[in-house]
Amino acid sequence: MNNQPTVFIVDDDKEVREAIGMLMDSVGLPNESFDSAWAFLSCFDPTKPGCLVLDVRMRQMSGLELQERLQEEPMHPPIIIITGHGDVPMAVRAVKNGATDFIEKPFNDQALLDAVHRA
Repeated sequence: MNNQPTVFIVDDDKEVREAIGMLMDSVGLPNESFDSAWAFLSCFDPTKPGCLVLDVRMRQMSGLELQERLQEEPMHPPIIIITGHGDVPMAVRAVKNGATDFIEKPFNDQALLDAVHRA
């Protein structure tokens, strides 16, 4: 069983998922990508260590809705919210629900890596 932390990337934009995945690969961080909140939930294993890089605006279930759903679980990975459409109320909601960071797109690669390492 591999206990190395994984960066779980949930974003409905394929280019963003691939860019974040390549960034994580460039520093040797294992990562898995999902194109929706439901795709992530279908594979969710609370015992697998890592963190979640989560987009806010997605079809069917938003990132904030997924975050709230994960709050109901006894264990879940730390969550970093990324968005291209952020505002103060959204950031406050994310942080109140336990997000470790809230980053606006386009983001600085090092800022995202720092957030991942903190998480």
